[in-house]
Amino acid sequence: MRGVIADQSPETATRNLYIETYGCAMNLADSEVVASIMADKGFKTTQDIKQADVVFVNTCSIRDNAEAHVWGRLREIKHQKKNNPGMIVGVLGCMAERLKTQFLEKEQIIDIVVGPDAYRDIPQLISQVEEGQKAVNVLLSREETYAEITPVRLSSNGVTAFISIMRGCDNMCSFCVVPFTRGRERSRDSESIVKEAELLYQQGYKEVTLLGQNVDSYKEQDEAGNTVCTFAQLLEKVALVSKDLRIRFCSSHPKDITDDVLFAMQKYANICNYIHFPLQSGNSRILNLMNRTYSREWYMQRLDKIREVIPNCGISTDVITGFCSETEEEHQDTVSLFAHAKFNFAFMYQYSERPGTLASRRYSDDVPAPIKLRRLQDVMAVQHANSLMLNQAEIGKVQTVLIEGLSKKSDQEMRGRNDQNTVVIFPKENYQKGQYVKVVVERVTQTSLIGKVIEVIKHP
Repeated sequence: MRGVIADQSPETATRNLYIETYGCAMNLADSEVVASIMADKGFKTTQDIKQADVVFVNTCSIRDNAEAHVWGRLREIKHQKKNNPGMIVGVLGCMAERLKTQFLEKEQIIDIVVGPDAYRDIPQLISQVEEGQKAVNVLLSREETYAEITPVRLSSNGVTAFISIMRGCDNMCSFCVVPFTRGRERSRDSESIVKEAELLYQQGYKEVTLLGQNVDSYKEQDEAGNTVCTFAQLLEKVALVSKDLRIRFCSSHPKDITDDVLFAMQKYANICNYIHFPLQSGNSRILNLMNRTYSREWYMQRLDKIREVIPNCGISTDVITGFCSETEEEHQDTVSLFAHAKFNFAFMYQYSERPGTLASRRYSDDVPAPIKLRRLQDVMAVQHANSLMLNQAEIGKVQTVLIEGLSKKSDQEMRGRNDQNTVVIFPKENYQKGQYVKVVVERVTQTSLIGKVIEVIKHP
């Protein structure tokens, strides 16, 4: 994901800030925090990099391809800085944490390097640059959650928004760099989360997504270390803000999705029936090497439990093909699990070794690239067929859809998502974003349902 901020123009602003965001929704939420911190120091955001006094690139380290995009973009920004020598250029986020030395030595245009837990320090770092120094702060924190900072909503459609409920990750999956770039898990207090949801609803937002590297391990604790709010309890608190406010959450670790979470989803109609349920591999030996802490059989049993409690739940997943030492037979276990599970969507990747991870230190990246790619294509073929089949089963059925805006392909069509997170497309006519409508499905693609509105509804 690459996002460029929307314009904000406070009357007191005297300088321009431009931010580009790469990677996950957590990075976009972080950029919104940064924009808020900068707004307090007299910066307004701009979509025009040529007008910027400060340029930030918020980065992602999850895969090599994501990092390659950032390096390419920095080369482009280098040309912009030649035309504007006073421009301050900073790198934020996970790559900043992981590659701080390289940024300062390899890219002479970089003035500031800031890790995910040091955004409050950005104004001071800018002052250091203005005094002629390079500035770095990549210290990780065990406490920072930015709980009291009201984010500036960037690239907002005014209908949906993210709420970051926790930071960091304790899971130590062997392929993942996140624990090293974002630090240990820590949760925001539930009161600040509910207040943010209430404010968004008052501002006209109709849907919020609760964000964390692993939201299901959310726990608010008192001073004695006692858990006073679990993720299931937090879901209920946010759902009670308004029955008109849709609630989603992302991401989950299968080991932490408790029955209480499923029953909360079942109880409240405004908690969407959609779970992102990352698999990573369908083979138990590979899962053990990945340090996922569950087996193939356990995962399938948990999948069955989700569908028992929430029969119409949309389920998506992540998978990595060609992990270290994966055999063809083990790969076929992933293919067969995909065929059985019938996920609605999947994010599918071939293994990319990330420096500093447990896998890079312990295992050899020994599956040849052509085999990784072919295995990825095997999984994609099964998933694409399943997605189309599941969508075709919706033809003739009525979907409740929150309109998010115009379709990406036509300004004569609107788009939104149903409860299961599937995109629904329909003629624009006089409908407005933020409305709830009922749409009867007339045809489908692999990724979308297409139909016509039969009713505008006040409550979903």
